[in-house]
Amino acid sequence: MMNAYKAVLRGNRLEWAEEVPEHLAGDQPVTVSVTILEAIPGQGQRMAEALEALARLNSLTHIGDPSEWEREGREDRSLTDRDS
Repeated sequence: MMNAYKAVLRGNRLEWAEEVPEHLAGDQPVTVSVTILEAIPGQGQRMAEALEALARLNSLTHIGDPSEWEREGREDRSLTDRDS
């Protein structure tokens, strides 16, 4: 079974970002898999530029009322355990 807990890696030690999970509080060794979560440099700026380019294309001008367009899109698919 795989569980996820938030921690910060400093050197060769993990520091819990939240309360230490009770079953991990002892000195018993635990095998872990670490995924480094980091922002890609410049990602926010590139995203902003891409959105500005899309806005300049005016590709969504056919949508008069965005809320109505959203509702229509949701009507097209059936939802599990819901009556039509």
